[in-house]
Amino acid sequence: MIRPQVLTIAGSDSGGGAGIQADLKTFQELGVFGTSVLTAVTAQNTRGVHGVEAVSPELVTQQLDAIGSDFTIAACKTGMLFDAARIEVVADGVRRHTFNRLVVDPVMIAKGGASLLQDSAVQALKTSLLPLATVVTPNVPEAEVLTGMTIRTFEDRIKAAEQMLAYGVRAVILKGGHLDGATADDLVMTASETFLLSAPRIQTSDTHGTGCTFSAALTAELAKGHSILEATVTAKRFIQCAITHGLDIGAGHGPTNHWAYATHGEAGVTLESITTNHR
Repeated sequence: MIRPQVLTIAGSDSGGGAGIQADLKTFQELGVFGTSVLTAVTAQNTRGVHGVEAVSPELVTQQLDAIGSDFTIAACKTGMLFDAARIEVVADGVRRHTFNRLVVDPVMIAKGGASLLQDSAVQALKTSLLPLATVVTPNVPEAEVLTGMTIRTFEDRIKAAEQMLAYGVRAVILKGGHLDGATADDLVMTASETFLLSAPRIQTSDTHGTGCTFSAALTAELAKGHSILEATVTAKRFIQCAITHGLDIGAGHGPTNHWAYATHGEAGVTLESITTNHR
């Protein structure tokens, strides 16, 4: 059996909880073959980011061409892209090699607060990469940067998602983990449908790499041929299990448990269709 081949374009986390390390673990757990293009190296652990060094744009391009010339990539995702120069070469590579089913996780800030995307890169992200994307998966702070909005209410989230759709992306998953409430509610919006995906909020410090893991699970499921909504539900279940059954590693924001989905079964996730006036 030839398994779907997928690609992560992201930074390295030396602590193993986020970045390409989290992506490759997630790919393996969900039965797809993972390849990677490294954009930056971080000196990082559960307590924070202690150093960052970007990979040259030329080497990013060489990695993209090496993957694109030899592998059949069924879906790919981006994570930490560092700056505008690397965003542009990634966008060029995605177009050149026709990497379809692109998931953009707009990684901007690490759990400890360190900036992982330069301010000048936001415009490049919006104009060069998002128009190529199948799905964008921002959390609330990232969505605020991408839209220039302050997001507090449900109506704010609807307006922000509509604005991000206008950038050319096919679907927006605006994650609700940074908001208050007994549940973590993700808004899923396409040009024709809007859904709310909910799961119980888990009180834990083992949340390092949640965004990377969620977007990697989404990428893996899209590579298998599932619809955006089907892939999103599985990704939500995967990350819910990973957070619920933490590993208690490190003294800071510990990593999620990438084994949990296989060993603990599917997490309780509810899906609700929402009626809006957006087009």
